[in-house]
Amino acid sequence: MFAPPALIELRQIARLPEHLHVTGRVSGRYGTRKFYLEGPAVARDGTLFFTDVPGGRILRLLPGGEIEVFVEYEGEPNGMKIARDGRMFIADNQNGILVIDPVSKAISPYCVRVANERLRGPNDLVIADNGDIYFTDQGNSDITRPTGRVVLVREGGRGEVILQNIPSPNGIALSVDRTWLYVAVTRTNQVWRAQVLPDGRVDRTGTYIQLSGGGGPDGMAVDSRNNLIVAHSSFGAIWVFDPKGEPLYRANTCTGGLGISNVSFGGPEHRTLYVTESVTGSILTMEMPYPGHKLPSHP
Repeated sequence: MFAPPALIELRQIARLPEHLHVTGRVSGRYGTRKFYLEGPAVARDGTLFFTDVPGGRILRLLPGGEIEVFVEYEGEPNGMKIARDGRMFIADNQNGILVIDPVSKAISPYCVRVANERLRGPNDLVIADNGDIYFTDQGNSDITRPTGRVVLVREGGRGEVILQNIPSPNGIALSVDRTWLYVAVTRTNQVWRAQVLPDGRVDRTGTYIQLSGGGGPDGMAVDSRNNLIVAHSSFGAIWVFDPKGEPLYRANTCTGGLGISNVSFGGPEHRTLYVTESVTGSILTMEMPYPGHKLPSHP
């Protein structure tokens, strides 16, 4: 259908050491797993933070390549984004949308209810330039239980459902000009695209990309040319699609683990893509052809 996408090399820069493997705190969703790395986010000073879902931890990568625990709490932190003022917003499967003060490390609820009910299980989020937050409320949805949702949260924590009946909404991203919202729909192996209206709500939702193979799309990011970067979980690959949906580039796992879970841009020129690989507990990087779209944390 398309020409083979050009290959970009991934390399491993860190791996979760054994002394940070969790024992006795792993939730039932993850069986005997002692870690599940997710939610990479780069702060303004260049520090990479990421989450460990079953361990209830926010981790950070130190300049020498060591990993340390930044915050630990009772929860299941998944996707994470850093706001313009440095606050860390967490999509927590157990507790809803949380916010962490980066100085005091205090954790506060930001959005825990919508449509007169508790959230079903947030997975990932993206912050718009105006401070609005879009997040996926995945819960236990799948093809036979299409109960997943996308929620729009205005400044202050007031949320409303803008998409529903989704079979496992996962990663989420906005186009550079905020005209399109992308949603990774894991159980159907698709990326959906919806037009963003001036008031932040969405319209005209449809399938944008149909993937194949095992797993499904997970975390996503957008570069400065509106290309969409997709982490293909359980496939062990990262895809880069142009605005038409044509695959331009592909990167394959370099660790043997197939759990490519999420991505985030950083680095001096904002061209370094940081990647979490959940099976081996690794942090990977790749140098991208174009810089990433700068998020609110990197004005």
